[in-house]
Amino acid sequence: MSIGQLAAGTVPSGARRAARRDPLVVTALAVLGVLALAALLGPWIAPFDPNQLYAGPINGAPSFTHPFGTDDLGRDILSRVLTGARSSMFAPVLVVALSTVLGVGLAILAAWFGGPVRAVIARVVDVIFAIPGLVLAVLAVAMFGKGLLAPVIALSIAYIPVVARLTQTAASRELGKPYIAALRVQGVASWAICFRHLVPALVPVVAAQMAIGFGYAMLDLAAISFLGLGEQPPSADWGSMIASGQSAILAGAPEQSLVPAVLVVVTVLSVGIVGARVTLWAEEKER
Repeated sequence: MSIGQLAAGTVPSGARRAARRDPLVVTALAVLGVLALAALLGPWIAPFDPNQLYAGPINGAPSFTHPFGTDDLGRDILSRVLTGARSSMFAPVLVVALSTVLGVGLAILAAWFGGPVRAVIARVVDVIFAIPGLVLAVLAVAMFGKGLLAPVIALSIAYIPVVARLTQTAASRELGKPYIAALRVQGVASWAICFRHLVPALVPVVAAQMAIGFGYAMLDLAAISFLGLGEQPPSADWGSMIASGQSAILAGAPEQSLVPAVLVVVTVLSVGIVGARVTLWAEEKER
C-alpha cells in the first residue's frame, strides 16, 4: 500500500469494505472529526468567554444555558472544554509528528547503511529509551519553564526509540526483498529507491505506530498539565481542568473534572480503534 493510496483512500478493496461494515471504525472516525472541528473552531463557537468569572452559579449543574455546568469560579465548562481542545489535541499531534519524522529518519539510515552507522544509532536510541518520557518532560519544564513547548519537545525526543526500532525492523525486511536489489542493479538512484519505494512501504507500520503514540502523548501531556506544569491558568486545558476540579468533586459537582476526563478517554480510544484498522490493512498487505 503506497502513501498515495492512503491519501486517496485507495486502500485494498477488502479492507475498504471491512471498514465500511465496521460501525466501530465509522463511529471512531466521526468522533475524531467532531473533536477536530471543535479544536479548530472552539474559540469561535464557545457560547461564553472561557475565562469569564461568574458566567453562571459556582459549581452549577448542567442546564440549558450551561450544558456541562459551571466550574468552581462560575465559568462555563463547555466554553472551556471547546477552547482547551486546541492545545489538548494539537500538542499530541505535534509530538507524534516530530518523533515520527526523527524516528523514521534514523531507522532508514540504520537500515540502509548498516554496520557502524546502525551501531551508533542503536546506542543513541538505547540511551534515550532508558529515560521515561514523563520524567524527561518534567526535567524539561524544570529547565525551560512551565508551558507546553518544553514537554512537547521532550516527549518528541522520548518517543523516538519506539518509532525507530519498529521502523528499522520493517525497513530492513523491505530492503532485503528482491525488487530492491533489482532496482539497485538497474542503477536507480538511492534517493529514488528510498522515497518512491521504501518509505511508501513503511506507511502502514508508521501510521499504526502514530496512532498508538498519539494516545500515549495525549495522556502524558494531560498528566503534565494535571501536575500544573503545562498550560497555566487561566488558559483552558483538559489536563489542568481535571486537576482544578478535584475540590468540586467533593462538593458534589464532578462535571469540571469529569467532562475533560471523558473527552481524553474518548479521543484516545477513537484514535486507537482507527490505528487498529490501519494495522489490519498492513497485515492484509503482507498476506
